[in-house]
Amino acid sequence: MQSLYKKNFLKFSDFTKLEIEKILNFSIFLKNKKNKNKEIQYLKNKNILLIFEKESTRTRCSFEVAASDQGAYTSLIQPGDSHINDKESIQDSIYFFNRIYDGIQYRGKNHETVELMSKYSQIPIWNGLTETFHPTQLLADLLTIKEYTKNKEWNEITCAYIGDAKNNICNTLLDAAGVINFNLNIISPKNLSPNEKMLKICKKKSNKINGKILCTHEIQEGIHNADFIYTDVWVSMNTPVIEWKNRINLLKKYQINKKNLSCAKKEVKIMHCLPSLHDMNTNIGKKIIKENNLYGGIEITDEIFQKNKKIIFDQAENRMHTIKSLIISTIKKIKIIKKKLKIQYLEII
Repeated sequence: MQSLYKKNFLKFSDFTKLEIEKILNFSIFLKNKKNKNKEIQYLKNKNILLIFEKESTRTRCSFEVAASDQGAYTSLIQPGDSHINDKESIQDSIYFFNRIYDGIQYRGKNHETVELMSKYSQIPIWNGLTETFHPTQLLADLLTIKEYTKNKEWNEITCAYIGDAKNNICNTLLDAAGVINFNLNIISPKNLSPNEKMLKICKKKSNKINGKILCTHEIQEGIHNADFIYTDVWVSMNTPVIEWKNRINLLKKYQINKKNLSCAKKEVKIMHCLPSLHDMNTNIGKKIIKENNLYGGIEITDEIFQKNKKIIFDQAENRMHTIKSLIISTIKKIKIIKKKLKIQYLEII
C-alpha cells in the first residue's frame, strides 16, 4: 500500500485497479475492527483540513467520524470562514496548509479548483465532490457491491445506472468501470446522455480489460441483466428552479418503480447515493411531486426505496469506512503482511 502514500484522489482513475482493491480490502479490515470495538488508531496526532464550499451530510459526517476514530484532529472551513479566493489566492492558502496539515478534503463546485489545489500541495488532496466527479462515493459503492456479491469477480457484475447521465455520479461510474472492469449499463433520456468525450475515453479503457459499457434510452435493454440498479436525484442542489419542470418531463419514465423493475432480475439490488426524494417528507420532494403529478416518489418510489433500505444505508455507512481507509493509506505508509493465514496491516514509521 506504500504506492498510495501522499497520492491525490481527485478522480477515480487517479488510482490503479490494484490500488483500489487495496483500499477496499483495507476498508473491510477497518470496518471489522470498528464493529468489534477494536479500532487501531493509525492517525494519532495527524491534522485533517475539511473544506466545504458546498453543503454536505454524508461526506462531512464520514470524514469527521473517520478522522476522530483514528485519533486525528479536523478543522472545518465553510463558505465565509476563510480568505480563500477572496483576499488570498488558492496557491498561498495551500502553501500555508502544507505547513500545518497532513491532508485536505475539498468539496465544491468547480473541479478545476481541486486540481489547482493539488498542483501546489505537498500533502494528499481528496475530492469530496465537484460538479464533475464524486470518487469517494464510488469507493463506498464498490465496497457495498463487493459485500453483496462475495463470490463474483468484477467482470461478472453488471451495474445499471438510470437517470441523469450527465451528472458527477454517472461520470464517476464511467471512470470507475474503466479501472475496475465491472460491466456498466447507462439508461437515460437522449438529452441527458453521458458526456461523449468522457464516454469515448472510458469505453476505450474498459475494452482493454474486457469490460462492457452500454448506453441506451430503453429501460428494459439496460436493466434486464443488471445485478445492481443505481440511481440519483434528478434535481441537484445547483439546478435552477426554472429548469425543474423540463428535467422532470425528460426523466419521468425513468423512475425506479414496480412497473419498470418488472423486466429486471428478481434478485436485483437497488442502490442510491442519497439524499433521495422518495416521499413527500422533504420540502423539495413535496413541491416536485405535487407540481409534476408524480406517483409514489421522484427518481424512486417510496415502495421500492423501503424494500431496498438495508443496502442503501449499508452504502451510506460504507462512506465512513472507505474514507477512513483512503485517509490512512495516503497519509501513512502501510505494509500488508500475512500471519497465520490472516492479513494484518502495519504502519511504517
